[in-house]
Amino acid sequence: MRKILIVIDMQNDFIDAALGTKEALSIVEAVKDKIRSYAPENVIATMDTHGENYMETQEGKYLPVPHCIKGSEGWKIRSDIAPLLEGAKIYEKPTFGSTALAADLKELSGREEIELELVGLCTDICVASNALLLKAFMPEVKISVDASCCAGVTPEKHLAALETMRSCQIQVTGA
Repeated sequence: MRKILIVIDMQNDFIDAALGTKEALSIVEAVKDKIRSYAPENVIATMDTHGENYMETQEGKYLPVPHCIKGSEGWKIRSDIAPLLEGAKIYEKPTFGSTALAADLKELSGREEIELELVGLCTDICVASNALLLKAFMPEVKISVDASCCAGVTPEKHLAALETMRSCQIQVTGA
């Protein structure tokens, strides 16, 4: 059984810049420890990635805060996390969930038995979206989320997202 860690959007804009929160900042050390607990070849990451036209997109109309504009400082993975992800496959995603990540992992699950663990930001948006997408692509693969390595837009939304994921047979640990 190969256990794979998926690190969701540990980017500056979600930690201590445009959309940062004290809760996001508080999980950084736990996420670093979690990454170190996996072999480098079993770590995957995602990056929220928007263009200069972000405000014209549907997301930009509902969340009118420019963030994770490709190439900007806010788009970059936090500087103390980035070295831990060297060699990891990184998926740039223009929206909450990555269908490319789900498709690649589904293909991998056809060749070998895998288990997935997710950590990162934000619990109620991109972590939940990716966890649910992965579950839809691979209903028989064990998928878990470490709540101690995630933070939501608010503490209440974090807890609500964890409960939603539990309802969809995603294991929640570290709560």
